[in-house]
Amino acid sequence: MARWDAFVASCPEATFFHRAGWQAVIERVYGHKTWFYYVEQDGQIVGVLPLAEIKSRMFGHSLGSLPFCVLGGVVATSSAARPLLDDAADKLARSLGVGHLEMRNLVAQHAGDPNWYQKELYVTFRKEISADDEANMNAIPRKQRAMVRKGIKLGLVGEIDQHVDRFFTAYSTSVHRLGTPVFPKSYFKVIKEVFGDECEIRTIVRGDEVIAGVLSFYFRDEVLPYYGGGMPAARECAGNDFMYWNLMQAAAARGVRIFDFGRSKLGTGAFDFKKNWGFEPTPLAYEYRLYGSTELPDNNPLNPKYQLFIKMWRKMPIGLANILGPYIVRNLG
Repeated sequence: MARWDAFVASCPEATFFHRAGWQAVIERVYGHKTWFYYVEQDGQIVGVLPLAEIKSRMFGHSLGSLPFCVLGGVVATSSAARPLLDDAADKLARSLGVGHLEMRNLVAQHAGDPNWYQKELYVTFRKEISADDEANMNAIPRKQRAMVRKGIKLGLVGEIDQHVDRFFTAYSTSVHRLGTPVFPKSYFKVIKEVFGDECEIRTIVRGDEVIAGVLSFYFRDEVLPYYGGGMPAARECAGNDFMYWNLMQAAAARGVRIFDFGRSKLGTGAFDFKKNWGFEPTPLAYEYRLYGSTELPDNNPLNPKYQLFIKMWRKMPIGLANILGPYIVRNLG
């Protein structure tokens, strides 16, 4: 897959989520079937499309680019490659008998095509950062800046881990508090193994106490804090606020110039938190083509039919939630 990754590194519209390593992650951890299509011209790759199938009695049968990733879809340096990859996805979706095909794009690829639908649910938050810590700190709105300074004053420290144990403790505690099923610990282990130094695990501590943790990806001149969470103590010591500042500071020092705060759903606390940092939301263009289904998928916590489940999940002992969660989340993508 070295040729694939070389293309992804050079293609302006490609993202970290087009990396070939996601095939190993999805297949090894969840056992889902994947198809990584590419188009060649004169011996050179000029377009790619990673796809994975999820077949679930609870959440339906889908084909997408790319489950467990915020982005995917066709990326190409040749206009001729795009219809070829779209056709390959269409034929595969029909042969598998899926309910729908999903493309997770930053910009709509099929605008005006009656076969495709778009759903406004997610936004992303991206912002340029400077090599100057003071400039980055001053760019944070006053109230949020005060929270960051609180964490600094209370002696919080960021540490880099090569294993996922401390991060998983903070992350699993946080998602349980939100009533969300947790990813398996093996998922994060494999991500770290597959992506190596491009995946950073940062743990925030106060003395020997774990306060928060974040797993981030580095790609070109960008840093993407992708999974994060805090212990209950993070609230009183501004642990999450400090965590993202600590990451921004470290990333800027290694030459990163884009801080990608990642995807959030409209109308959620995560959306508000990122807005408080002075980041402006950019809508994500998630596009769907229906086959066996008659309506667009709605597998997200804002769907009213999941509210009772969320309340029950919060009350479940965290040990049990960490056992049961991976069986649910593997089919959500």
